Parts: sequence; C-alpha cells; structure tokens
Amino acid sequence: MTVRASRWLIVLAAVCFGTTGTAQALGALGGAQASATSLGAARIVFGGALLTILAFAVAPAERRRRSAGAGADRDGDSDREPGRVRGRLRGSSGALVLLGAAGVAAYQPAFFTGTAQNGVAVGTLVALGSAPVLTGLLEWGWFRRPPGIRWACATFVAATGVAALSGLYSGGGGPVTALGIAGSLGAAASYAVYTLSTKLLLDRGWSPTTAMGATFGAAAVLMLPVLLASNPAWLAQPAGLATAAWLAVVTTALAYTLFARGLRGLPASQVSTLTLVEPVTATALGIFLLHEDFTPATICGILLLVTGLAILTVPRRMPVRAG
Repeated sequence: MTVRASRWLIVLAAVCFGTTGTAQALGALGGAQASATSLGAARIVFGGALLTILAFAVAPAERRRRSAGAGADRDGDSDREPGRVRGRLRGSSGALVLLGAAGVAAYQPAFFTGTAQNGVAVGTLVALGSAPVLTGLLEWGWFRRPPGIRWACATFVAATGVAALSGLYSGGGGPVTALGIAGSLGAAASYAVYTLSTKLLLDRGWSPTTAMGATFGAAAVLMLPVLLASNPAWLAQPAGLATAAWLAVVTTALAYTLFARGLRGLPASQVSTLTLVEPVTATALGIFLLHEDFTPATICGILLLVTGLAILTVPRRMPVRAG
C-alpha cells in the first residue's frame, strides 16, 4: 500500500471519529438520555466485540495469505525500516495488547474529566491539540527518530485550527482547573500509548484486523464493568439502540479498521496529526445537521486545519535536473 493510500485511510477514519458527537446529540433528541461515560463505555464494549469477531472471522484467510508469501502485503511502505524496527521490538506482544487496551479504556474517563472540569472548548483543545505532540515525543523516544520539522510545523498550524474551532479565541473558555488539564493531557497520553502500541504490533507482522481485534477486545473487557455501573437503561430505547449501533459499527469497528490499515504504512506521529480531521468533521456535521452557529472563527479554524494537513501531506517538489 502506498503512503498516499495510507494517509487517505487515516483521513477516512478521522471522518468516522468525527461523527461521534453528532450521533450522541441526535440520540439525545430522540430520547436516549445517556451520560458521556455510559456512551463511551458502550462504544468500546460493543465496538470492541465487533472488532474481535471480525478478527476471528478473517483469521483463516490471513493465515493462508501469510503462508502463501510472507511480506507480500507490505510493498510501498517506505516509512518503515524493518531490520531496525524489529531489533527494538523485544518483549511480549501480549504486553503490547494490554498496554494498548489500557490506553483505549483510560481515554474515555480522562477525556470526559477534562471537558467536565474545563468545558468542552478547553478540554477538547488540550486533548486533541496535545495528542499529536505526545505521540511524536513517544515515538521519538522509542525509535530514536525525530518526527521532523515539517511534522512540527503541520501539527502547530493544525492545533491552532483546533483552538479556533473550539471557540477558545471567542471566549469559549472558562475557569481552568488543574484536574481538568490533567484529564485532557491524560486522554492525549492514552491516545499516544494505544497508537504506538498498535504500530509496534503491526511492525511485528500482526495484521491490522488482528491488532485491533486483540486491543479493543481486551479494552471491551475492561470497560464492561463501567458500562454496567453507568445505568445503561438508555440502551433499551430505540434511539439509544441506534446511537449505540452507530458508535459501535461506524466510530469504532469501521473507524479503527481503517485507522490500523493506514497506521501500518505511516509513522504514528504523522497519523496522530492527520486525525485532526476529526474536529472538522464534527464542526461540519454540527452546522448542517444540528444547525449550530457558523462563525468567522469556524472558517478560520477549518482553513488552519486544512493548511496544517496540507503541509504534512503535499509531496515535496522534486528538484529538476539540468540536461
């Protein structure tokens, strides 16, 4: 798979992620009054179960493909250095799965703590804006390979766009608490952990489907007690069932399958920046489906995000040879 195709898969995954808030809002309008914690837990439990079933379903075909020719599906992956990477992948794959599952499970309460303490604007900005930075630093520390100036510039511009979309520049922020900042940074760190752990599993030769099935299956087990303790009566309502189905199928099973396939061919730091397409999707759906305000800050934020992603993805112009 080419680098360009991998980038498009990440963008499509981010578009799926961006429908989460709209699905929650439409479900609430339909009468499904669920807490954010309950929604997040249901998303992981049901979505993780789907990813696990999918992994078991395709496992025989993947085994036949590997036996027919190991490595035949890795062509075009110019961002990986197999010899160098495998030398650093010591330890148990099971530990990587558990680490990724812990990151997936920890993201939900950490993110909602940040938004509950400091408001949606500041909480979202800190979580989404710092996630690419923490992912890049974690990847740098593990692989001893800095993400690069181009990535840093793209991430800064895109994060500035997230700030504009969050409403921070127009007074959307309020009193900031240390607990809220810690929660948002914890969400960003959780995202960085499960992204890098998945990348390491893929570099070990795991298929995207298997890596996601194992990670989210374990996360579903961790989040099941949270769901049961969060008054899941909303799932018995038609609107609640439809919301849970969308969150499980589209924003988890489909989104993370695309995410893993794209991650296989890209550095984790670049993937983290590309997923900033998520707030653009959420903003567009909020405007067109929920009739939210379309302000100059919205336009500025979208333009900055698109510019940041263009810096990261537009290929460098090749030098022209004379003669």
